[in-house]
Amino acid sequence: MHVELLYHTPDPERAIATAARLCYAPVGASELMETMSEERVHSVLSTIMSSGHFSTLEHASFTFAIDGVSRALTHQLVRHRIASYNQQSQRYVKFKQGVAVVTPNTVSESAEAAEVYQQAIDAATDAYVKLLELGIPAEDARYLLPNAAESKIVVTMNARTLYHFFSERCCNRAQWEIRELAWQMLALVRPLAPFVFADAGPGCVRGHCPEGKMTCGEPYPRIDRASL
Repeated sequence: MHVELLYHTPDPERAIATAARLCYAPVGASELMETMSEERVHSVLSTIMSSGHFSTLEHASFTFAIDGVSRALTHQLVRHRIASYNQQSQRYVKFKQGVAVVTPNTVSESAEAAEVYQQAIDAATDAYVKLLELGIPAEDARYLLPNAAESKIVVTMNARTLYHFFSERCCNRAQWEIRELAWQMLALVRPLAPFVFADAGPGCVRGHCPEGKMTCGEPYPRIDRASL
């Protein structure tokens, strides 16, 4: 898995604070953007994050290039609706040399399981290549490709969607691959918006696990925003 931040809103926290402050200011957004002190920006952000008025977070966005992840992951990823996606197409891209796949650790750690897994992958990919050689369009041959097939995807999310995404997918109960992706994405955006994403992550880092009876029982250390 490789995750790269391609682009983001310049000075995202100032953009968010400007949008929030505009609601109560007699001057325009451009003036606020230029004149607000860092202390005032942090004061506005503190109010936003503590009150849960997250609509202003939508004014900052982040675009990621994500490579080497499975189709099983991207099927989960696109369930996060308020985002933009462009994914490598199995309809137009022909994998004539075979398809790279993602192998779960639970499989690779067992020689017997790894053999069964690889045999199934080889059978599917060999049949896929054979169909291409027989002139079957890639859009039809792809029906044989497994969820394990590696993919590439570009994802743009605003800060509000990312905050929710981290709450859901950084959790220990999230599937391992998308959990790894979520933590890597958080590591990329937190330095750019440290106040907004200071306590981003699963609910337990804010002191409460929302999973109820489904809790993993192994919470991450709680983060006290007041101490940041």
